[in-house]
Amino acid sequence: MAETPGVPEPTLDEQIAAYQREFQDLDPQVEQIVSALSRLNRRMNVAYGRQTADLGISNAEWEVLKALVLSGAPYRMGPSDLAKRLGLTPAAMTHRIDRMHAQGLVTRERDETNRVRVIVELTAEGREKWLEAMRRATVFEEELLQDLSAGERNALGDVLTRLLRRVEHAQPDAGGRLSDLD
Repeated sequence: MAETPGVPEPTLDEQIAAYQREFQDLDPQVEQIVSALSRLNRRMNVAYGRQTADLGISNAEWEVLKALVLSGAPYRMGPSDLAKRLGLTPAAMTHRIDRMHAQGLVTRERDETNRVRVIVELTAEGREKWLEAMRRATVFEEELLQDLSAGERNALGDVLTRLLRRVEHAQPDAGGRLSDLD
C-alpha cells in the first residue's frame, strides 16, 4: 500500500482487514508478520538514510563502504566484485565509485599484477565515515530493541535468521537488487 503525502498509512490491523476483504484466502497471522517485517525494514532504511545523510554519504555509498570493510584488511576489491556483491550493473557500480572517489572515500588504482584490472580501496576518510555510521547505527539499534529481554533478542535473532536462510535457499540469486536504484 503506497502512502499518499498527508494521508496516514493504515495500521497493520486495517491493512490486514482490507486484504482479507479483497482476498479471502489470506492467513492474517502470516500477513501480520510479513507486513510488520516489511514496514520495519522500510522505516529502518529511512532512519539509516538520515544517519548517513548527516555524514554526507548516501545509503548506496554506505553499502560500498560496508562491502569493502567486510572484505577485510586492506579493504580492497575489484569493481566487478563489488557490483556482484551489491547486485548492481557494472555501469551503476562505476558511477557509485566515481562519486565516492571524488569525495575521498575510496581510491581507484590499477592492479600492479594485472594492469587491466582496477582495485578500489577504502581510504582513511572512508573508514572513518563507516565507523561513525556504525556508531550511530548501534545507538539506533539498541533503542529499537530496548524493550526486548536478552532471551527475546536471542529468540528473535534465531527466528529471523531461520527465515533469512529459507529465503536465501529458495532465492539464492536474490542478494542484490532487481534493478539499479542509482
